[in-house]
Parts: sequence; structure tokens; C-alpha cells
Amino acid sequence: MAIAETLPTWLVVAAEEREFDGIREELGEGAALYWPEARFARHVVANGVRLWLVANGPGARLVKEALVNRRGAGGVISTGYCGALDPSLSVGDIVVSGEPVVTKRAFVRGRVHSSPRVVVTVGEKRKLYETTGAVAVDMEAAAVEERAAQWNVPFLCIRVVSDTAGEDLPLDFNRFMDAAGRFSLARIATQAVIHPFTVLPALLRLNKNCRSAGKQLGVFFADCRF
Repeated sequence: MAIAETLPTWLVVAAEEREFDGIREELGEGAALYWPEARFARHVVANGVRLWLVANGPGARLVKEALVNRRGAGGVISTGYCGALDPSLSVGDIVVSGEPVVTKRAFVRGRVHSSPRVVVTVGEKRKLYETTGAVAVDMEAAAVEERAAQWNVPFLCIRVVSDTAGEDLPLDFNRFMDAAGRFSLARIATQAVIHPFTVLPALLRLNKNCRSAGKQLGVFFADCRF
């Protein structure tokens, strides 16, 4: 632990714990991290850098609730899934913006647009692509970048595509958020039960894509030098 204390530290922020699955698979489970403002927190050491993994739910408000203190982190990374706006992007493609990274892995450098709501339809994605110039969309990166600017530390966005520009999401997930702004898995599961021939297969396909994308994100992090 004494050696780890001397390493450079990046605070890595995602919306959901599962978005770290691929990273933890590649880098190890690490150890529990004291971060009382967040629902999930672990720390791992890889490639000479200490990574603090923190998740507190989707959207800017929950990010800001979790990031009240950087606790000495020297830089901040926004990570997790994103929806493609650029039609050329595929599930598993990595999108990077902000500070440079050193890696042998392929990635697309482009801006990620942060939406206040889940972007559900192909039409919504097309409109954002045309009006923002961003290649992908998420809900948290802008809030994470804002915190990094307030703390005057480097910011990096590393996102992986979980749904393409040419596909609708299975549900309007905005309808299934609880009062705190987190997704209600029980209500989403109920929709799958009610619509076993339409919603259920689409949710299973999205889940498969997320798992595949998460693995690619983990491989990318394992190869990165920040």
C-alpha cells in the first residue's frame, strides 16, 4: 500500500457499477475505496497509475453529488457506455476526448455530447449529430469535465459505444427513473415480462452489447498509459 500511495492517481467516474466490469476483469478487483458520496467505489493499480473507480448513477446531478471532493486525485476520467451519433461507429468502438492517451489500441477521437436525458431514437441521434458535431452521446461527461475544471486538474473522456446511431433503444428509459434519477430495474423488468416478444429480446440484445462493449473498454484501459 505504501508504494501505491506514491503513484499518480486518476479519479474514474461512470454512471453505473456494471460499466466498470470490463476494467475490473482486466485490471483486477482492487480494494474497497472510502467514498461515502457514491453508491460504488473501488481502487485498482495498473501500469504505474492508481485508478479510483466511482459510480453514483446517471446524469449530471448524481455526478455532482458524488464529486464533492477530489481527495487528491491528479486527474479525472469520465468513462462508461455511450450511444453513437456518428453512423460509422460500431458497438465496442472506443471514443476519446480531452487529454491525450498512449495506447496501441484503436480509438476514435471526437467530442461526446452530454444530454440531460437518455437519447432513445434514431431520429434523436441524427438530430444531435447534425446540430452538435459530436460523435457520441452520454449523460455525465460534461458534469465530470466541469468538476475537473473547478479543481484545475486534467480531464479525459474514454467512452465505449453500446448502441449505434442506426438503432433505437428498446424502451424510453427516461420513463423508468426513480425520484433520485436512477434507473428502476424492477420497472424495466416488468416491461420485459409484459412484452416478451418485443421488449424482452431487445433488452437482451442491448445487455449483450453492453457486456461486449464493457470488455472492449477494459482491454483499452489495460493498454493505456495516462
